[in-house]
Amino acid sequence: MIEVNRGRATLPDLGQFAHEHNVTTSGVADLGSLRDRFPDAMRSAPEGFTRGVVLGVRLPDAVVDGIEDGPTPLYVHVYRHANYLLDRAAFDLALALQAAGWRALPVPASQIVDKGGLRGLVSHRLLGQAAGLGWVGRSRLLVSPDFGARMRYASVLTDAPYPPGEPAEDGCGDCRRCIELCPADAVKESSREFDIEVCREKLGEFAKLPAVTDEVCGICVKACRGPGCV
Repeated sequence: MIEVNRGRATLPDLGQFAHEHNVTTSGVADLGSLRDRFPDAMRSAPEGFTRGVVLGVRLPDAVVDGIEDGPTPLYVHVYRHANYLLDRAAFDLALALQAAGWRALPVPASQIVDKGGLRGLVSHRLLGQAAGLGWVGRSRLLVSPDFGARMRYASVLTDAPYPPGEPAEDGCGDCRRCIELCPADAVKESSREFDIEVCREKLGEFAKLPAVTDEVCGICVKACRGPGCV
């Protein structure tokens, strides 16, 4: 636990918290810096929060490797369970921070507030890159240096004085597997060129499959094991 001298209770230690909640990785983003650099992406983030704690859970390789032309029922089940685990962890961390006297707002793993742009309240991948957990790859997924895109994330916005991490640099190199395998041809050379419209259309097609119903894909997740996956 980290002691803080501001007349408040002990600040939860993120490493210990992650271990106790089966969270694979965690990091802290400086929200002030992100608001300055990406005002459009951060426009939905409420004011008054200075840090974004990002929690990540690794997906089982055996499940992800079972994906072929689209999401399998097992992948959809694991996807949902990972989201539930992350949402519970974010909720618990927010309660712990609040009990310690700090403001805290849990941001769910997959809650969409802008259907057209598939956007959440904040971008977990943007916060994750700022926290040093990985970089935003060509598929617009956060790429972990250890596990590639085979992760799910949730965040907690807070004013607790956690030291922020160092932003991660792009590490995709010459790998273009996500471009080659994307069934919608949505992935381009740069994440800024990602075609969200055709991606959303393909997700809608997959959601109509028996035993799927969720707008998920998983093909670009399978494609990306991280550095050296070419």
